[in-house]
Amino acid sequence: MTDLVMIRHAPTAWNAEKRLQGHTDIPLTPESEAMVRQWSIPGKFSDFDWLTSPLSRAARTAELLYGRPVPVDERLSEMRYGDWEGEVLPDLRARLGEEMQDNEDKGLDFLPPGGESPRMVQDRLASLLQEIAERERSTVVVTHFGVIRAIFAKAVDWPMLGKPPVKILQARAHHFRLDPDGFPRVESMNIPLGPIDV
Repeated sequence: MTDLVMIRHAPTAWNAEKRLQGHTDIPLTPESEAMVRQWSIPGKFSDFDWLTSPLSRAARTAELLYGRPVPVDERLSEMRYGDWEGEVLPDLRARLGEEMQDNEDKGLDFLPPGGESPRMVQDRLASLLQEIAERERSTVVVTHFGVIRAIFAKAVDWPMLGKPPVKILQARAHHFRLDPDGFPRVESMNIPLGPIDV
């Protein structure tokens, strides 16, 4: 089996405002860059390969953590929220009412207009996970909450309804093991990277 370590990018201004970012390329704040400089990768992951989402908030987090620019893979981009990017969920729920509730009740098939569902994100990532497993090169990826959540859901067979079995925290690494075909299994969630948690 091959190790996969997933790290969420440091927070942006839109994270602080609880806005849906998706593919909108919001950069890190200076405070977030300072936060990442306090993070460190556990030694057991130090010789892993690295990949990052192309979105600047992830690529910059990866560069600060790794010490130099990290190769980009488009498949690690955040889930697309389409027409809802820049919105906050309470406003969407108030405006759309039952329509929004019906959409959220679809779990893995929750689909913003013009966007992607979590299941689509899983499908998008399947070829990347298979490639990492076939290379047999353990890898750290710096990515996004929606991506980590989709892989976690696949690993534990969670339909994304109700509370998740494990809360995915900021400033943490999430360790999975990939089967030879790239199927993920949880090894350890929420491994601390540094003293700051948001």
